[in-house]
Amino acid sequence: MINEIKQDAQERMKKTLESLDNAFSKIRTGRAHPSILDSVMVSYYGADTPLRQVANVIAEDSRTLALTVFDKSMIQAVEKAIMTSDLGLNPATAGTTIRVPMPALTEETRKGFTKQARAEAENARVAVRNIRRDALAQLKDLVKEKEISEDNERRGQDDVQKLTDKFVGEIDKALEGKEADLMAV
Repeated sequence: MINEIKQDAQERMKKTLESLDNAFSKIRTGRAHPSILDSVMVSYYGADTPLRQVANVIAEDSRTLALTVFDKSMIQAVEKAIMTSDLGLNPATAGTTIRVPMPALTEETRKGFTKQARAEAENARVAVRNIRRDALAQLKDLVKEKEISEDNERRGQDDVQKLTDKFVGEIDKALEGKEADLMAV
């Protein structure tokens, strides 16, 4: 019983950490990385389609992304989708290739992105704490139903707290890495 609760809490905390990594990948750092364009949707024959399904995205160099569109008639739609996204990027078409230069980050935008990263990390911490709260409530219910003793509940609470501390530490480490990445010139 207790092990199942701990296992469930650990899996949910891992998913929270994966979600944080996904959120961090959307915050651009000034260096070109194909995952920056993951959130861009292209109108492909009337249906919104992820950019990765209509074009191949590669990092040409540290400041430029190169896109090769699979369907040549979609070049204009892909270019428009990148321009209208909230990423602040201006693509340039050269024949069948679309190049997306990454603008250099100013100190002000770096601080804004750092603030955004901190907010994402705090949301992840809150999610981890909510998972801990749920697990502790499940342990209390087991004690009420007399399925486990209070000593076992205490051990279970300690284990859940250790899990929480571990994942909050990993969130803090990920935030430190992202902040260092954002502040690197």
